[in-house]
Amino acid sequence: MEYKLVDGRPENSDGREEKEMKVYDLLDSLNISYQRIDHEELMTMELCAEVDKVIDAHICKNLLLRNTQKTKFYLLMMPGDKKFKTKELSAQINSARLSFAEPEYMEQFLNIRPGSLSVMGLMNDKNNDVQLLIDEDTLAAEYVGVHPTVNTSSVKLKVKDLIEKFLPEVKHNYIPVKLIGED
Repeated sequence: MEYKLVDGRPENSDGREEKEMKVYDLLDSLNISYQRIDHEELMTMELCAEVDKVIDAHICKNLLLRNTQKTKFYLLMMPGDKKFKTKELSAQINSARLSFAEPEYMEQFLNIRPGSLSVMGLMNDKNNDVQLLIDEDTLAAEYVGVHPTVNTSSVKLKVKDLIEKFLPEVKHNYIPVKLIGED
């Protein structure tokens, strides 16, 4: 399939979920410029590879994690090609044991289904139940590629806009982390 990167929001909302359109509304209201690519549903990083080539941005692996007690939740943004090591992250955020959060927490806190997890979901986290963690390699990139709360589109935007405009608007901060990801 041939993918096409286009500027801004879709011309109309036909066939699109309301939550996706709300992402574009928010980005537009914050004067964040972005490019978008529409594609079939992508459920894994491997399936994202072709889209990643066209979007030409730092594509993130997004993981929703929780502590054992299910009292603290974390959204981790990290490079798609890095391996995730629980032990490596746990020490940096002072959480003894981290696990992958169950899918119902994605829906509850971020209004996102598995396969669509994205920092854009923080706009739905009104109670700040989820702490954002961003790997230093992601922070160092100029552009980042994210899903607009659905995995049938991807958005390319500046990391600087994400940090300086989007996160303050959705009342979330982030903790920088350093993940090596080696065995």
